[in-house]
This record gives sequence, C-alpha cells and structure tokens, in this order.
Amino acid sequence: MIRRNRRNVALAALVCVLVAPSAWLRGDVDDGFSDWSAPVNLGPVVNTPSNDAGQVVSKDGLSLYFVSNRPGGLGGADIWVSQRPDVNAPWGPARNLGSAINTAGNEQTPALSLDEHMLFFTSNRPGGLGGFDLYVSRRHNRRDDFGWQAPVNVGSGVNSVDQEFGPAFFEDEDTGTISLYFSTDRPGGPGGFDIYASTLEPDGTFGPALLVEELSSPFTDLRPWIRRDGLEMFLDSDRPGTFGGLDLWVSTRPSTADPWSQPVNLGPLVNGPADDFRPSLSFNGTVLYLSSSRPGGAGGLDIYASARSKLKD
Repeated sequence: MIRRNRRNVALAALVCVLVAPSAWLRGDVDDGFSDWSAPVNLGPVVNTPSNDAGQVVSKDGLSLYFVSNRPGGLGGADIWVSQRPDVNAPWGPARNLGSAINTAGNEQTPALSLDEHMLFFTSNRPGGLGGFDLYVSRRHNRRDDFGWQAPVNVGSGVNSVDQEFGPAFFEDEDTGTISLYFSTDRPGGPGGFDIYASTLEPDGTFGPALLVEELSSPFTDLRPWIRRDGLEMFLDSDRPGTFGGLDLWVSTRPSTADPWSQPVNLGPLVNGPADDFRPSLSFNGTVLYLSSSRPGGAGGLDIYASARSKLKD
C-alpha cells in the first residue's frame, strides 16, 4: 500500500480551500516550444458562478478533474469530472465523484499517476495528520472515472501536523524512480509555503519528504506541476516579480539528475493582476491549464487554458 509576511500564507490557504526583470518568453526557457498564448476561459459548462479550480486533464484529454463548491456537492469543496468524446469536442456537464472520494470536508487539487490508476488529492477530512493531508485512491479501470476506491492517507513520509497541498506525481522513465512533489508550510523551509518531494520506497511507502531548495523562496510557493519528462516544473508563487497576488512560474533542468533552474515568471500574457494558480499540463505539454480569479469569468474562480506548439521533437 502506498503511504509511497503571514498575510500571504493566509491568502494561499484561502485560495486552496476555494473558499493561490524576468525572461517572459517561453522560448527563452525551453526552445522546444513556442510561447504560451493568452489564457482562454473553458466556458460556462465547466465554470459556474461558484468557485471552479484545481484542475487536471487525463492523458487522453477526455476527462477533466477539478474542484468546485457548486451546489450538489457533499462538502465545502468537492472533486468533479467533466468528460468529452474527443479532444475537439466541448466539455460535457460536470459530475461529482461521489462519496467514494468526497466528504463533508474539502477535497481539492487532484493529480493522476502516470498509468492513471491512482488519484492523488488534498483533503482536510477527519483522521489525517494535520489540517490538510495528501490522499490516494485507486481504480482498476483507468477509463472509469467513477471507479475510484476508498482513499488512504499517503502517510507520514509526506504528511505532517502542518498543511500539505497540491500533489504532482512524477515517474522517471530512465530510472524508474517515482516522486511526489507537493507544497507545505512545515518548519524548515525558507518561506510560508515551500516545495517538497518524496520518493516511493521499495516497500511501497513514500519516504521522508525533502525540501526542493531551488523551487522554494522566502515567499509563498505552491502547487508544483512537473512535465512528464521531468524537465519542466510549474508552480504558483507571490515572490517578487509577480503581476498579481499569485502568478505562475516555471523552472527547467537539462536532465532529471540536474538541479532545477531559478523559476521564471510566465509573464503578463499568462499572468494578470488577479491570482493565477494551480498550473497543470496536458500529457504532450502543449496546453497549460490554470485557475484564476481574473475579471471576466463566470465566478470567483474559473479554469482557463493557454496553448503552445512544439517546435521540434
């Protein structure tokens, strides 16, 4: 079993609950892709007058998991899924994942394992080690969005008496190493929330989490998201250089054995004067999904998508 400035911290936690001179051009960071386009709202079927955020899209692009406090849920914030028949079709009506996943508490920031048989997420349900812990649920059929089994706490290697948010699963295809990146406000880091990573041990539990120093700052650093090849990492942060309360930043590395670069702000085309947070990538790395409180949406928080194209293999 796998167990594998104070105001800014308060703002980051509130965003998590749904109640989070730079080189802005993407080509400067990773010349395998074009620049990111301006984010586009996913529309009224996904977004509502309630808060809709914390999204992740399945490998085939046909299932959109996200968090909402819209009517019809079981608690303050629940995980929902919207489906579509093909990648060119619009998203269908969202359906609550039900009591197998959601509780009267808050469930948020879902993330899928590479094989899509595991769903990681954050919850403050009773029985955890702290206010918010990371949990994992399994399913036998990766195409069954409603086949999830009862979640289990990821364990004390990852979770603490403090707050853990925003899991991101990474499996290194070269080494076979599995890591779980996340953000936490536990003591020992340089800021209110920092980025940590835990490695899956041979016994199936996640080992002690370690601070990822290159991605952490004296400010608020939240909700990491790693590209499937392990060479690009996104996060949201209010570190100096932001355009709003929380902005999206990106870091890269030449190989999975190298340290991460200094994070770079994605720039004013992607980030706005409001909070932009919870980045997540499509499987091929060409679509960046984000949550935002920018004006013009359907509710307090909406889900948006930005696109880029591959310049080379």
